[in-house]
Amino acid sequence: MIDKLLTRLEELYPEMVDLRRMLHAEPELSFQEEKTPEMIADYLERLGVVVKRNVGGRGVLGYIHGGKPGKTVALRADFDALPIHEETGLPFASKRPGVMHACGHDGHTATLLVLAKVLMEQREQIEGTIVLIHQFAEELAPGGAIEMIKDGCLNGVDAIFGTHLWSTMPLGQIGYRQGPIMAAADRFDLVIRGRGGHGASPHETVDSIAVAASIVSQLQHIVSRNIDPLKSAVVSIGSFHAGGAFNVIADSATIVGTVRTFDETVQELIIERIEQITKGICQAMGADYTLDYKKGYPAVVNDELETNHFVHVAKQIEQDFVVHEMDPVMGGEDFAYYLQHVPGTFFFTGAGNEENGIIYPHHHPKFDFDEKAMLIAAKCLGKVALDFLSRTEQVKGKEELPS
Repeated sequence: MIDKLLTRLEELYPEMVDLRRMLHAEPELSFQEEKTPEMIADYLERLGVVVKRNVGGRGVLGYIHGGKPGKTVALRADFDALPIHEETGLPFASKRPGVMHACGHDGHTATLLVLAKVLMEQREQIEGTIVLIHQFAEELAPGGAIEMIKDGCLNGVDAIFGTHLWSTMPLGQIGYRQGPIMAAADRFDLVIRGRGGHGASPHETVDSIAVAASIVSQLQHIVSRNIDPLKSAVVSIGSFHAGGAFNVIADSATIVGTVRTFDETVQELIIERIEQITKGICQAMGADYTLDYKKGYPAVVNDELETNHFVHVAKQIEQDFVVHEMDPVMGGEDFAYYLQHVPGTFFFTGAGNEENGIIYPHHHPKFDFDEKAMLIAAKCLGKVALDFLSRTEQVKGKEELPS
């Protein structure tokens, strides 16, 4: 069965490419997806997959009920795009100015759709159920995963697997990691309020820029002097805006930044220190402030057992690629929410190719990926799903699945 799966995926690779390019040309922003989920649902229904539309808002679920009883495994792909104007020059480049698939979600979707086609061809031999989670709005918090979970996408699911096509990892590599693999991604907005005035009379003002600059400087000491050096964290300022005239001391200044962590204790310490530093400097310099701290996606924490099983399965695939343990990534992913409910693993599929000029990072106007990575991803996802279903383990209490 596995050999047939791998062979059919090879045969249907051209369809995977066609689907990806069609999706790439018609990108849709997070929470604005309309045509994409309709296309996904229609494609799955034509295959005979049981489909549930509008899950959690704009999500799509597909249920492949095997011919034999067993467990339930979920596979996830996201399908939203980014507010970026494409500069790739590809013949299938985005037809929508200012909107682009700059993170590989078009590839994720095409991968899972063609994998569904192959799995449906072998449905009678499948033990249990495979749930296809096509998720909207991964790129924009609060994201689509949490709403799809609330709407029951994980009902009865025993494990979940997902991958990210990764342009900064060479084609032919598979990256995995037990435990935390992607960071919690938070945002904070800090407004400093001073007392503006003439640039020639600074003694009559409270200079919001000077206060904000002091805060920015001190925030950089949190990681280096408050966090255990054996634990990872990032505090970065991405935006600093104040003033408008060369001879006017600004009345207010706005700082926007991000915090990345893997450990909730470290996350809480950083939040506390941001507040303490801001409050102390403002009091010392006579300013006031407002801090709005928003926790984003939690860290993606892979299950140890399912990660080990994935590595074992991936290494068995007859392919010329390397399966290796990777360092954690400081980027965020709302796949984290699924792993808070059921065990599973999220892995990276190398999709970069320097020889073909595929060298740009994710979220770049010239981002692209080697499409052969989709075939590798499909083989890994398909094989790990079938392997999970064939394992003789206790099945958790089931909730009724659509039939």
